[in-house]
Amino acid sequence: MTDPILNARSFLAAEDGAVTVDWVVLTAALVGLGLAVMGVISSGMENLTDDINTQLNTDHITDTFGDG
Repeated sequence: MTDPILNARSFLAAEDGAVTVDWVVLTAALVGLGLAVMGVISSGMENLTDDINTQLNTDHITDTFGDG
């Protein structure tokens, strides 16, 4: 028979999945940071695109020379 205390100690001392947990935490942090940045920038981008749309609609480019 195996000793349950020895099995528990070896289980608690094992570090096989520690790197996976670190990567999951780092990836979640990066995704959260990306969403936060997107939330901050989105309203400014909407204002900028509205300004560009207004400017493009008011500017008229002529492709002829002279009065016509």
